[in-house]
Amino acid sequence: MEAILAVTIPFFALVLLGWFAARAYWLPESAIPGLNAYVLYFALPCMLFRFGSSLPLGRLADPVLLAIYLVAALAIIALTIAVTVRRAGRDDGVALRDAAFGALVAAFPNAGFMGVPLLVALLGDAAAGPVIGAILVDLVVTSTICIAVAQSHSHRSRANDERSMLTAAALSLRGALTNPLPWAIALGAVFAATSRELPGPLAQIVRMLGDSAAPVALFTIGTVLWRAGQHAHTRTPVAQYLPVALIKLFVHPALVFAIGLAVRALGAPLSPFGLMVLTLTAALPSASNVSLLAERYGGDNGRIARIIMASTVLAFVTFSAIAWLFGVGKTD
Repeated sequence: MEAILAVTIPFFALVLLGWFAARAYWLPESAIPGLNAYVLYFALPCMLFRFGSSLPLGRLADPVLLAIYLVAALAIIALTIAVTVRRAGRDDGVALRDAAFGALVAAFPNAGFMGVPLLVALLGDAAAGPVIGAILVDLVVTSTICIAVAQSHSHRSRANDERSMLTAAALSLRGALTNPLPWAIALGAVFAATSRELPGPLAQIVRMLGDSAAPVALFTIGTVLWRAGQHAHTRTPVAQYLPVALIKLFVHPALVFAIGLAVRALGAPLSPFGLMVLTLTAALPSASNVSLLAERYGGDNGRIARIIMASTVLAFVTFSAIAWLFGVGKTD
C-alpha cells in the first residue's frame, strides 16, 4: 500500500491544489477555460500521441479489451438510468435528461486527464494501451449514447419524432469527432504502423507539451470542480448524487472485472495485466468535463458536479484499495 500511496497522494494532491487555488481566487475564474483548453488541445494530445506512436496497434485497440469495456459501459448506462429516472406516480428520481447525464458520469471515468498518467506511473508504459482504448470507447460511444438519450427526451417533448434519437446521436457523434484526443491517438498509431518519427525540433516540442500534461491536467481537474460548484443552479439531495458516485467507484470496476473473468473463462485471449488495467481505469473518478456538457445541454449541472466531486474525493481511498487488492506495488 505504501508504494501505491506514494503515487496516488501526489496525484490527488494536485487536484486538491487546483481546487484550493480556484477557491482562494489565486487563479481567476476567467483563466480556468484557458487552462482547460491548454490541456485538451495541446498537452494531452501530445502525451497521447507519444504513447500511440510507441505502442503496437494491437495494444492500443485490443478487440477483447474494447469489447469488455464497451459491454460494461452499456450495462452501467442502463443500470444508472433505471435506478435514477423518475417514474409515473412517484416523486423520487430525476428527469430522463438528468438520468442520462448521471449515467454518463457513472460510466465515463477521468481516464484522459487522470487515468493515463496515474496508471502509467503505477504500472509502467504498458498500461497506456488499455487506458487509451477505454478513452476511445468513452469519447465515441459512451458520451454519444448518453447525450443522445438526454437530447431525444427534449425532442420528444416538442414533437413526437421517431428520428429524434438518431438525430441526437449524430449531433453527439459529431461533437465527439471534433475532440482532438481521438485524432491524436490515431495519428500516433499511424506513426507507429509506418515506423515514422517526428523531426527533431518538432519531437522536442511534442515531448515538452506531453510532459506538462499530467500536472497541469490534475490541477485543472481541481479548478473545473470548483467552477462547476460555483455555477451549479440547484441544491441536490445526497440521495440523488451519492448512489451514482458509488456506482461509478464500485459497480463499474466490479462489472468490468466480472465480464473479463467470464470472457477469459470462455477462452478469449485476455491477459491478467490487461484486465487489471481496465478494471483500474473503471475505478477512476468521473470525468470532470461532464459537468460542462450538462450545463451546455440544459441538464442539472449541480447534481452532476456533486457526483463528480463525491467520486473524486472518495476515489483516493477506493482506487488505492482496488490497486492494493490487485497487488500493485507488492514485491515477491
